[in-house]
Amino acid sequence: MFRPENAQSLVGLVLTIGLCWLLSENRRRFPWKLAIGAVLLQAVLVLALFGLPALRVGLQGVGQAVDGLASSTQAGVSFVFGFLAGTPSQPYPLTNPGSLFVFAFRVLPVILVVCALAALLWHWRILRWLTQGFGFVFEKTMGLRGPPALATAATVFMGQVEGPIFIRSYLASLSRSELFLLIAVGMACVSGSTMVAYATILRDVLPNAAAHVLTASIISAPAGVLLARVVVPRDPAVESPEALDVGGGKTYDSSVDALIKGTSDGLSIVLNVGATLIVFVALVAMVNGILGVLPDVGGAPLSVERGFGVLFAPLAWAMGVPWHDAPAAGSLLGVKLVLTEFSAFINLGGIPVGEISERSRVIMTYALCGFANIASVGINVAGYTVLVPERRAEVIGMVWKAMIAGFLATCLTASVVGAMPASLFGL
Repeated sequence: MFRPENAQSLVGLVLTIGLCWLLSENRRRFPWKLAIGAVLLQAVLVLALFGLPALRVGLQGVGQAVDGLASSTQAGVSFVFGFLAGTPSQPYPLTNPGSLFVFAFRVLPVILVVCALAALLWHWRILRWLTQGFGFVFEKTMGLRGPPALATAATVFMGQVEGPIFIRSYLASLSRSELFLLIAVGMACVSGSTMVAYATILRDVLPNAAAHVLTASIISAPAGVLLARVVVPRDPAVESPEALDVGGGKTYDSSVDALIKGTSDGLSIVLNVGATLIVFVALVAMVNGILGVLPDVGGAPLSVERGFGVLFAPLAWAMGVPWHDAPAAGSLLGVKLVLTEFSAFINLGGIPVGEISERSRVIMTYALCGFANIASVGINVAGYTVLVPERRAEVIGMVWKAMIAGFLATCLTASVVGAMPASLFGL
């Protein structure tokens, strides 16, 4: 049933597109057909995934698979780290069961296992066929040329820098709009390994968390394409039609080679995630320490989180979050932008059930599910410098706009979800 809060989310839909239009390099060339088509595609995907019984059962199966994957991963972690991994049998009296959830032992190892599985599934051609299928859909429904369509699809599963690797030989010849699109979509989505990690973080406070996280990353791709085309419009004269080419990409000598190399790639991601969280959380703690010297405002000390809550509360409200939840939701958006989405998901998972509404938690899950943050700016510059060094200056000139487009793309996705009947998600 359509309610006033659903109409409220339409404000966020218009606002996110409007903000990108203000940043556009050519405001007269607004992609009206793409805007309507992308939003309708998102809405249809959400309705199908959560409304059709067969697909809904499939999403529930994804949740069960994630739980099984997390349990299996814990078996390996416990073998290596023993009781430090949070096993039920502790060598000392346990006074706080919640302290057994240690991020380094419960979330980061999942990334390792998923990266290894992804490499194995790629070697077996299962993930490759899935990527090609999504690439075909993006090519036919959103007007993308073959290579960018393939890279966009690969980004949904592999990550913001890994996706473009599959069309590395084409990167130098892509138009400015297409290159910007790849960077923006990379920041609007997340990788398969981090999807499972986010679902692990949220599973105790959000029913069917894995289904929401998976859906969020998939449907944010059309949003990223749309907002990228709004900011840097397509030039038909430059982008001549090309066939879908699925050449290139990663290759492995055998299944064992895939597992070993996938684990090695996962280790690099784990180290980067862990190091980034340590540094950025430490920097925010330093700023909060400085702000703590100032007089209290509103009966509470100043902090970065409070500042973000005030700054982004209107955007959170526009996405459909009730005003009484908007400061907390706005703070999560700010944390995601500055501290990475991992920190934001940890904070969201730490909000007790009942402190914010279930609908607000669902909306924020979609709003946070993307790589758009300051750290990703550096990751993209470094990645594209290796992939296409001759366009490094061009990437540096557009990467900050791409971060904004990617950030607003997840907000657009959250607005589309907020406009749906709450009963669709069992709320």
